[in-house]
Amino acid sequence: MDPVVEAAERRTRDLEERVAADPAAFRVLTGDRPTGPLHLGHYFGTLANRVRLQRLGVDVFVLIADYQVLTDRDVAERLPEHALGLAADYLAAGIDPARATVFRHSAVPELNQLMLPFLSLVSVAELRRNPTVKDEIAASSQAAVSGLMFTYPVHQAADILFCKADLVPVGKDQLPHQEIARTVARRFNERYGPVFPVPDALLSDAPNLLGTDGRKMSKSRGNAIALSATPDDTARLLRRAVTDADRRITYEPDARPGVSNLVLLAALCQGRDPHAVAADVGDGGAAALKKTAIESVNEFLRPIRARRADLAADPAYLRRVLAEGNERARAVAARTLTEVREAMAMVA
Repeated sequence: MDPVVEAAERRTRDLEERVAADPAAFRVLTGDRPTGPLHLGHYFGTLANRVRLQRLGVDVFVLIADYQVLTDRDVAERLPEHALGLAADYLAAGIDPARATVFRHSAVPELNQLMLPFLSLVSVAELRRNPTVKDEIAASSQAAVSGLMFTYPVHQAADILFCKADLVPVGKDQLPHQEIARTVARRFNERYGPVFPVPDALLSDAPNLLGTDGRKMSKSRGNAIALSATPDDTARLLRRAVTDADRRITYEPDARPGVSNLVLLAALCQGRDPHAVAADVGDGGAAALKKTAIESVNEFLRPIRARRADLAADPAYLRRVLAEGNERARAVAARTLTEVREAMAMVA
């Protein structure tokens, strides 16, 4: 195992114990880019964990990262619509705007102003060898990579540090970005005095859900089941999911990824062990497995869809939630920016 990942896993176990003992002592920053509706991969990968932390009593900041939409595309299309849709997905999944701060990048200029001093704390070489940046650049559809793509980890550091978050729920692939935020916090404190906590990664044990085509689940690939999808859309997507010819259904992610993905999806929605779900389907083959997955997903999403439909029907409420969250986030960011300027002796 990668020693960095192993250390992060040990640290996560310790942090989970501390959070359980005193949740109010922690602040979390997390978020998504508004590029389309959230799907089941997002729910089981991040949303459920955010709701869990919120319910424990952790102070949760949830970012709608609209500026970061521009990292890998020329224009941010349908941004207002996607931002409201993202807010609806958050609230439908259980984020409570009375207990969590939901806000937009573009509404908090003080956050983005932190980019300048933070960029002075990291070298070009450090950004260039960041493996996550390398992967994003390789996957980018742009003819040329923008400076925003290159400095994406520093922008994320500003997201995390503006509110002095000390916990950042991430997957293992995001650890390099998280390490940049830790580096920025340490170097600022060493150079200018103690202002920022050094944020810890809170590794998620999120399941690795694949899309219905066997590739990584993605909004852009049309292989994901959106939280807002209708029961009929869900059934259509799952009926064409990749499986295999063996009628005996088993849960073997390495040997049978397509079949195992459907088993896992049904198991997550039922709150059961995937081996037990596979045993229930038995010799029913792919048709029976897909029927089980369709029924499980539709039943699981039924209350979320109902809440989301109510929220989508009241865009004025969603705008009010964002306005209030933006105001709270901006007040926090203004205080942090003042501290930064004072520490850097930039106050007249």
